Amino acid sequence: MVTSNISNPMSSLIEVHMPNFAIIGSGAMGSAVAKRLIDHGATVLTYLEGRSERTIARAKAAGMVPVDRQELTKAELILSIIPPSEAIKVADLVADISSGMPAPPPFVDLNAIAPKTMQALAARFEGSGVEVLDGAIIGGPPVPGTSGPTIYISGDTAERSRLLEDCGLQIRRLDGPLGAASALKMCYAGINKGFIGLSTAMLLAASRSGAAESLKAELSQSLPDVDRKLSRSIPDMYPKAYRWVAEMQEIADFLGEDDPATTIFRGMADVFARMADDVEGSRVLVGQLDEILARPDIDR
Repeated sequence: MVTSNISNPMSSLIEVHMPNFAIIGSGAMGSAVAKRLIDHGATVLTYLEGRSERTIARAKAAGMVPVDRQELTKAELILSIIPPSEAIKVADLVADISSGMPAPPPFVDLNAIAPKTMQALAARFEGSGVEVLDGAIIGGPPVPGTSGPTIYISGDTAERSRLLEDCGLQIRRLDGPLGAASALKMCYAGINKGFIGLSTAMLLAASRSGAAESLKAELSQSLPDVDRKLSRSIPDMYPKAYRWVAEMQEIADFLGEDDPATTIFRGMADVFARMADDVEGSRVLVGQLDEILARPDIDR
């Protein structure tokens, strides 16, 4: 019996195509999403001009490839994952570099913006040939061993987002038009982050008025699930507070001036702005909140 050592000559011609993505935004979420894609074999390009040393280090640690702005168009999808206040600015950048291209890559906005902001963003691409998709990320940054977060996409009739699904992200496509994913994000964030803002305001009020110990005891007894959630979510909010300011403003715009709850979310924006200033400054408020949250449960 003779065995051949000659391999199939066609095998060397078979090459599995792994997609290139571009992610603008290398914060905690953007870099973690990039890492998930890279771990599944993709290449992730990014643009780092003018970014901080911390952001540059985070991008490199995730394995992202820094390129100049025009090279972002070599990707098969361009994703925007930045604070909502910068969403239009990034759209303008992508519209500019895509101008004149015969087949520019689709652009996916994954930021916490109101549907009308999404519509204004999409208008920046009129006549450019760029397909714009509306997205929303619900959940924390991807971590190994978990499937989340969930990324909702609307306006994706051609299922361009399947590339992301194939590279390890949990994608849910919505049947609604452009703006449906943004509306979902506004409603979810209004409940989740609005609750954190409201709780922050009332814990600080308790600290000012001398009611902190009694409030913590009552929460631990009558609302233990809330007590446990606040002990995790409020400290987790500190480094994110500056980003949540614009998000609360977007929620207020989403609700509209005829909705009385609009005033609530404009107030929440002020709460998070105050917290952001404190985090970067004296940390007096942080200290007050930490003191309350660290109080042991008191049995009555």
